[in-house]
Amino acid sequence: MVALTRLHDAKRRWQENVVQRALSKAPERRARFETSSGIALDAVYTPEDVPVDYEADLGFPGEYPFTRGIQPTMYRSRLWTMRQYAGYATAEESNARYRYLLEQGTTGLSVAFDLPTQIGYDSDDPMALGEVGKVGVSISSLDDMMQLFDGIPLDKVSTSMTINAPAAILLAMYIAVGKRQGVAPDQLRGTVQNDILKEYIARGTYIFPPGPSMRLITDLFAYCKGHVPRWNTISISGYHIREAGSTAAQEVAFTLANGIAYVQAALAAGLDVDDFAPQLSFFFNAHNQFLEEVAKFRAARRLWAQIMRERFGALKPESWKLRFHTQTGGSTLTAQQPVNNVARVAIQALSAVLGGTQSLHTNSMDEALALPTAQAAQVALRTQQIIAYETGVADTVDPLAGSYLVEYLTEAIVVGARDYITRIDAMGGAQVAIETGFVNNEIMDAAYAYQRAVESGDQVVVGVNQFAVDDDPEPELLRVDPTIEAGQRARLADLRARRDNTRVAELRTQLAAAARTSENLLPLFVECVEHDVTLGEICHTLRDVWGEYRPSASV
Repeated sequence: MVALTRLHDAKRRWQENVVQRALSKAPERRARFETSSGIALDAVYTPEDVPVDYEADLGFPGEYPFTRGIQPTMYRSRLWTMRQYAGYATAEESNARYRYLLEQGTTGLSVAFDLPTQIGYDSDDPMALGEVGKVGVSISSLDDMMQLFDGIPLDKVSTSMTINAPAAILLAMYIAVGKRQGVAPDQLRGTVQNDILKEYIARGTYIFPPGPSMRLITDLFAYCKGHVPRWNTISISGYHIREAGSTAAQEVAFTLANGIAYVQAALAAGLDVDDFAPQLSFFFNAHNQFLEEVAKFRAARRLWAQIMRERFGALKPESWKLRFHTQTGGSTLTAQQPVNNVARVAIQALSAVLGGTQSLHTNSMDEALALPTAQAAQVALRTQQIIAYETGVADTVDPLAGSYLVEYLTEAIVVGARDYITRIDAMGGAQVAIETGFVNNEIMDAAYAYQRAVESGDQVVVGVNQFAVDDDPEPELLRVDPTIEAGQRARLADLRARRDNTRVAELRTQLAAAARTSENLLPLFVECVEHDVTLGEICHTLRDVWGEYRPSASV
């Protein structure tokens, strides 16, 4: 206490004498400095700004509350999984890209699906017209999934699938592919996003109303516990919340609030928290404000550990750990001077590594214009590899711990996110907060404030509102061949002609009946896809029972 008093007096003298003299010669650039979350930033931080209880708030890596990392040695033992989110056109073309990325050194696959697949339509459905293979790979049947992973041993790679409303069906296809390769379900490793609440908030690729959607999620939790124990059953996603315009603190708050809702739903379905919690995972954005991003990841770990141990009474340390994948900020990429995006991505990726991510995707420089070319994807992957092998930042666990500013920001985000979670709890939980429009309105307000700052010039975007150029050549872009849609239609027509359509009809009738009960649907999904029932047919069967979600006017 005496030392802090002396420090306080010394800082006051420094401000009155040294700082004021400097300001008289060179005033500060802005009247107020703050982070994206509105956290005011002073010029300098000292121990008096960081009232941290080391054991309670930080601890050691691998121990509660995991602020400093979920593993004792982190990257000294094993580097993060290097993924490159990829998928476009047909399964054959995406398979070739996956093989290329594996040859270039990726250590995990990450599958992007096209829009029809994301919302449960086959590629020959009228609703799919003009969208087949455009923003991801087109997957309608087990035949497509087999081709997607042709020559890729599923017992040797970890696969992340960015799919939500029909996530359980795509996982069933992946399990069936594994079986045909001779790989048992309990040997499969990876993650399925499976985060429907975020779809109602930020992306819109939902199919069913919240009730049955949550039932599919808890069915998947229960099935994987017994059959696919190495699989991460959900990737609770703040990424798209941030892409929609949220602040860093909102990203943490709304993501963890959704996580709370999933845990509550699983408990209500009769699952034990320590049976499913170790298979939960998270997905965060890495944005431009470097130090706030590092602090964000550390804050999220601390909060989730406290939530799982104190609110839900989880007993296993594995249930307290927030394991997360990170993707660099797609919304930060600019179509103007796209080569500048290489620098943005490198800074964002470094924040994720210093924040202790378990898995990382680095965006390609050309993604503001089109799907990435092979060369751009290689540069993005090399960015991760340079961070891993050349910078030395992976050689020490949580190397920015103890920075007065980083610890101050970590605590500030904990406090800000906890306040949001308390408000959401008072409303009745995340689902109510989403349905009443609270979450969306908070994000829209933050997005509007940011856009105003850009338009006024208060927020500089290099190459856009400052340092623009007239002669900005367009890079070579990846173009998806529009004729692939006809090819996909022909493949499906051939499949429907040669399969046992009597058995398909029986399975669809069985599925409709099961959807009206509380029976776990995953075993039936696996049986359906193994008998060539298509994704669209399964989803249409469920639509007939459950209906489709229609957002209210307030959301």
